[in-house]
Amino acid sequence: MPRRIDARERRNRLAHRHRLAPQAKAGTVEEVAAALVALHATDPATVHLAAGARLTEPSVAAVERALYDDRTLLRMLGMRRTMFVVPRASVPVIQAACTDAVAAQQRRLLVQHLTEAGVADDPAGWLVEVGDATVRALAARGEATATELAQDEPRLRTQLKMADGKPYAAVVNITTRVLTVLGADGRIVRGRPRGSWISSQYRWSTVDNWLPGGPEPWSAAAARTELARQWLHAFGPAPAADLRWWAGWTAGDLKRALSGLDVVEVDLDGGTGLLLAEDVEPVPPAEPWIALLPALDPTVMGWINRDWFLGPHAGALFDRTGNAGPTVWSDGRVVGGWAQSASGEVRYRLLEDVGRDVAGRVERAAAQLTGWLGPVRVTPRFRTPLERDLAG
Repeated sequence: MPRRIDARERRNRLAHRHRLAPQAKAGTVEEVAAALVALHATDPATVHLAAGARLTEPSVAAVERALYDDRTLLRMLGMRRTMFVVPRASVPVIQAACTDAVAAQQRRLLVQHLTEAGVADDPAGWLVEVGDATVRALAARGEATATELAQDEPRLRTQLKMADGKPYAAVVNITTRVLTVLGADGRIVRGRPRGSWISSQYRWSTVDNWLPGGPEPWSAAAARTELARQWLHAFGPAPAADLRWWAGWTAGDLKRALSGLDVVEVDLDGGTGLLLAEDVEPVPPAEPWIALLPALDPTVMGWINRDWFLGPHAGALFDRTGNAGPTVWSDGRVVGGWAQSASGEVRYRLLEDVGRDVAGRVERAAAQLTGWLGPVRVTPRFRTPLERDLAG
């Protein structure tokens, strides 16, 4: 009979594995990223806030040092065509397991649009030429913005009419899309932002310049198995459907990835979950903890089946396309949400009765975050109902 793991035990595992319990806090940003497999980076602020929530000594400088000086972390497209910050050792794993497929899909789509626009007799060959010329220009500069590269390679300014004839029609340059394809191909990388740590505009570099020697390539099969192993250690036990959603895999990809692992089925309060066979023993109880996690935090976005920690609060804390806003956690459960006002104050709202002690600890955590953010103003890229209301 499968071992039963209830919601309480899953929350206890989450507290330890995701470095949220007091005794589980991490000493380095690299430890945080590895514990969570990868940090969501669609919204640049998420990387710093997610790391800060899990570090013994939160520091923007520590994150920037790991990303831009030591380069032990790398920003890249990965699972579900989403931007992540990834430990350097995992870069080739995620590249082969997820990003190569993203690159192929994005290239096909851009070639299709170039064909429809009549840009060249051989749009696929033309795109290869433009890409190669862009990489050469970037290598010559060392680092460059998209605008600077378009000066060196004028074909990057080629325009496409998107959704012609519709209310949301637009004319766009192909610059960003070409750079996205080259990045997904693993040829170029996003370096330092042009502005502060909440900026989403980056300078680009070639992989050879940013990571001399480059990452050692993996086969797709081995990489998917390794990524599944990492995810199960961080997010298990969980239904296989959660892993498939998180990775953006097909059913076949999932089946082949799991076939290379020794996994066991467990009972998740009547449902079936997977756990690594070597990881079936309970973890020690976690001390009480509070966390204010940012929008798109990797913990909140780690599963598609979230009832066991989210309860009935999805409508207030997620947007219509499934993006999570800022959340307030108590002992492995989401109990509210937060936002930063224009004055800089971190405001929160509890969505259930948590008792006087927990409410007091949430209030202190909000005050600490207000002080940590200081003059910085963070507005999530994807606004959610409660966040909008609290921000004012």
